[in-house]
Amino acid sequence: MNVVESTQAYDRWLEQRLRIVKRDLQLKHRRMAQDPFSFLRGSFCRWAQVWPELCSELTAAPNVLGVGDLHVENFGTWRDGEGRLVWGINDFDEAATVAYTNDLVRLCTSALIAIGESRLATPARRACDSVLEGYTDSLRDGGMPLVLAERNRWLRDLAVGRLKEQRSYWQKLLALERDPARLAAAERRLLQRAMPEPRLPFRILHRQAGMGSLGRQRFTALAHWRGGTIAREAKALTTSALWWFRDARAEPVQYSRIISRAVRVADPFLQVHEGWVVRRLAPDCSRIELVHLTGVQDECKLLRMMGWETGNVHLGSPRARKAILSDLRNRPEGWLSAAARRMREATVQDWREWRSR
Repeated sequence: MNVVESTQAYDRWLEQRLRIVKRDLQLKHRRMAQDPFSFLRGSFCRWAQVWPELCSELTAAPNVLGVGDLHVENFGTWRDGEGRLVWGINDFDEAATVAYTNDLVRLCTSALIAIGESRLATPARRACDSVLEGYTDSLRDGGMPLVLAERNRWLRDLAVGRLKEQRSYWQKLLALERDPARLAAAERRLLQRAMPEPRLPFRILHRQAGMGSLGRQRFTALAHWRGGTIAREAKALTTSALWWFRDARAEPVQYSRIISRAVRVADPFLQVHEGWVVRRLAPDCSRIELVHLTGVQDECKLLRMMGWETGNVHLGSPRARKAILSDLRNRPEGWLSAAARRMREATVQDWREWRSR
């Protein structure tokens, strides 16, 4: 199958498992044509198809419970139970059992595409080396959650700087239209339980967000509570697209399992219930975008932290730790950069075909 055929086949597969919002899916398809980075984010099903072919020498690497759809904009902040600002991977929709190399190559592929679009200024090989260094160190040291308090002050400063934009954040949410879909009683109960008080009134808005999940049902609940606006969101989940293209019995949704097993400080507002993930929305619960970085030094530090956080997640499969470190020692120098370049070229070619469809 070419990229158009495989995307259509995946969309049909997804419609058998979820209720699809057609206008959001159409928006996703339009956004995928804008640039290779947007295409990468929106076409994980194509990655699941192409990855085993182009990186066959990496697919037999030790398996972990991995992120699957990892990329440089799948990282953000949240508040833990102590109110501390924490940074890490913030989307596990496509979590599945996969070779550890999948997450590393996809993360580095996204970095190379970002470099090609001038979103990052780091040399390609240095970017891949930074990711691999952070990942290896995380596995060797047993990992550590990335709390933006005494340590990582430079990243905390970037995150806190975004909090000045709170007013515009809430204005954008308040300007959203009401969701025309009728909210089922079960989903309403999920959102009601996520509110700080029982029976707190809220209204349901239609919010188009993300890329890979565009087209799935997503309900945003907005309420006024004790002097300010608060928001919760419920997003539909299903099994990872990695299982769409595998000739095997699909795993169940792994979202709850991967976040509970990783070396991680929990987001107390994040809950997974019966095919839905519910979370708090706020300016301090969002990703730090690449445009906020101030140069190559910051970029390399951030890429290293992305590698470290990937290690934090893979350490949730503790039996694989020694096998991964042994596998890494036996890999030739530059293996990650070479694989990421291969996948970048394939992704750009697919994007050109998608754009001209």
